[in-house]
Amino acid sequence: MIQDPVLSDFLRRLPKTDLHIHLLGAIRPTTLVALAHKHGLALPEAGAREVYEYRDFPGFLEVLRLAGLCLVDREDFSRVAYELLEDAWRKGNCRHLELSFNPTVFFDNQVRYPTVVDGLLDGMAAARRDFAISSLLIPCIDRERPAEVARAMVEEVLLHRRDAVAGIGMDFAEGKGPPLRFVEAYRLAARHGLRRTAHVCEDNQPLALAPPAHLRICIEDLACDRVDHGYNLLADPQAVIAAREQGIAFDVTVCTAKKSNLGNRMDAIKLMHDAGLRLNIGTDDPYLHHTDLEHSWAKLFHHCGWGIHQARELALAGVDACWLDEGDKRALRETFSREIDRLMLQAWPLIKPPYIDEQAA
Repeated sequence: MIQDPVLSDFLRRLPKTDLHIHLLGAIRPTTLVALAHKHGLALPEAGAREVYEYRDFPGFLEVLRLAGLCLVDREDFSRVAYELLEDAWRKGNCRHLELSFNPTVFFDNQVRYPTVVDGLLDGMAAARRDFAISSLLIPCIDRERPAEVARAMVEEVLLHRRDAVAGIGMDFAEGKGPPLRFVEAYRLAARHGLRRTAHVCEDNQPLALAPPAHLRICIEDLACDRVDHGYNLLADPQAVIAAREQGIAFDVTVCTAKKSNLGNRMDAIKLMHDAGLRLNIGTDDPYLHHTDLEHSWAKLFHHCGWGIHQARELALAGVDACWLDEGDKRALRETFSREIDRLMLQAWPLIKPPYIDEQAA
């Protein structure tokens, strides 16, 4: 995709984080089919590759809910956590990942929260042993459900508190669940020391359903210290300035459920970067979007004409925005800085314009 082999190799070897990835969109298709068979579930008549096909954004959400029915016991959750971490490590040199999942999707199938979270923790521990990749969990509110369901989910998380559950998030269709509806759940999480993020200003939704005003609510009322997506923010220059001044981190993703929007999505990310917003790159739903970290980075850098200096900036931004404790974050940043500096020294004699940032050079 990127014609310059030096930049392509640099991006491949670059250490990365993924702070925006969803459990149900990151299950290997063959694993999803195997789990469906294990539990006697009938998937659509298609091969493993076609399981994750969808026509539009509502269809994409339906595939996610269907996938949720296939995870039932602790071993299922352990398997998918291990495999998605292995994929992130092998297909993107990911060193730290923060995994979003929706407990209420599994509650519908009579799967208790401890089964979900402890299964995920089992897989995370095995992946850390085998691949030296750290990870945290982010249970997410399903915003298409009532506010009392959201509060009940947070209460369940607190009742079965696990150290690796760093905070809460919120996803599914923004237009069906504006952020102000969930203030009580977020304030409960804050009182008990959980970090907060939320999907907001998504470009898969019309501007009227995902307006810049939602970001203000996420920051001021939900007290989020980072957010997922944020592209519709660009419709309001004053909101962009405020987000930059407040230092909000945006977990952006390159590929999207609305395939016709891919070019606009990457243009928006470049505009957000040029406006001085803090960005880090995630994969969102890698198997649903047919992407991985290596592919997402390469596609974005090719589209934007970026080079190794932007790569260093974005890789370190992912560390700065993560929810590791300060000691672990500092150690990870030192590791990233050391490895990236070594890569830059190796690449420097071979770099030719336009990949040299004259100001940085």
